[in-house]
Amino acid sequence: MAQITAALVKQLREMTDSPMMECKKALVEADGDIEKAVDVLRTMGIAKAVKRAGRDTNEGTIATYVSEDGKTGAILELSCETDFVGTNPKFTGFAADLAKVVAEQNPADVEALKACSMNGETVESALTEMIHVIGENMKVLRFQRVAVENGAMTGYIHLGGKLADIVVCEFSKPETGATDEFKTFAHDVAMHIAATAPVATTREDVPAATVEHEMSIYKAQAAESGKPEAIQERMAQGRLEKYFKEFVLCEQEFVKDSSVTIDVLAKKVSKSLGDDIKVKTFVLYRFGEEA
Repeated sequence: MAQITAALVKQLREMTDSPMMECKKALVEADGDIEKAVDVLRTMGIAKAVKRAGRDTNEGTIATYVSEDGKTGAILELSCETDFVGTNPKFTGFAADLAKVVAEQNPADVEALKACSMNGETVESALTEMIHVIGENMKVLRFQRVAVENGAMTGYIHLGGKLADIVVCEFSKPETGATDEFKTFAHDVAMHIAATAPVATTREDVPAATVEHEMSIYKAQAAESGKPEAIQERMAQGRLEKYFKEFVLCEQEFVKDSSVTIDVLAKKVSKSLGDDIKVKTFVLYRFGEEA
């Protein structure tokens, strides 16, 4: 039997907003496995949502870069030692420069990025110089490059660089281009992503393992009702549909206008621009969160 510590109970409580005693009971039932304890609480109907558990990190920022034509971009996380430096324009500007290098030179990983060229020197040399100038250690934690052939993208940075995303849209007509109307739409979607943290762009993009896991929870919840199996199955399917509407980007209600979903919003701008514009994908980073 695993030891159920106060720290473990506290962590589960912070993740689920559930009562402390219920958290302890769930951990006992799950033999100290916090992920299983979350499922126990959800099955009991106590935990309706689960926060992503934070981890201790250094300070820093997330930067985005999108090319002028909107076809290539990158998002990058750069750490430092203090919040003071993390919001320093010299530091955040350097992070943005690194994101541009990622977009333009497409390095495979952090080590490859260090070997890339940046203002006549390597990124590694520029990083070392920045460390000396600012007086704090810095580290590129992760990055991702995105590109689209027929379409465009935009980036959004929130919470002083602690939360950022890039949303990529696809056009059916290459000549459409990133018009002002499209840019407004894409910015709204990027802002929406930062606010709602969807798990996927469409329901087809949700990993099969995730759908299976959710269904196992909903079936267990339905079984608690004591109703016939056929009704339990419909209850579980209904809850899965609700999950998709809550966590899948294109099915979510738009944060600025709950009368429309993101998919409907895309159809409206498509009609206005005379094209079929679709939200293809997105990348969302929270500072200090595992990739």
